[in-house]
Amino acid sequence: MNDQLTREEMQQTIDHLRKQVEELENLIGQIMVPIIPSIMPDTILVPFAGELTPEFSQDVVSKVLNHVAATGTQIAILDFTALSIEKSESLSVFGRAIEELSASLSLMGIEVITVGFTPHFAREVALSGLPFVNKLKSFTTFRSALQHLMKERGMELTGATK
Repeated sequence: MNDQLTREEMQQTIDHLRKQVEELENLIGQIMVPIIPSIMPDTILVPFAGELTPEFSQDVVSKVLNHVAATGTQIAILDFTALSIEKSESLSVFGRAIEELSASLSLMGIEVITVGFTPHFAREVALSGLPFVNKLKSFTTFRSALQHLMKERGMELTGATK
């Protein structure tokens, strides 16, 4: 009987630990790709950080698509400043994820803007032969993308230094 209780307690402990691991994985996913409302109406910033994996990419695509559908977002700015592409297979994962995300957002009528391509990263992506690269509307920084959007909408940023 003592053995039976011990097994049940061990199973409960295992179940509890699995639940904690799942919660922590969800938290890490939220931290790695938060969806941040911009100062521009109906505009979000999606900063990517870390190394892309196929599973992570699928989570990001689902998360962003669900968010924009629920909020009426019109413009999504994808920021790759903190993204790490260390392995050659990571570049193809990146390509598939960004192509899927940008195509899906475009089909939903959402404008996609990319920012944060470093010179090295931009060169790698350009040389990769990914077919969608020439279709991306890109800016160096989030700030320059916002300035462009404000100019398009006839808005002006006052009191800011350059």
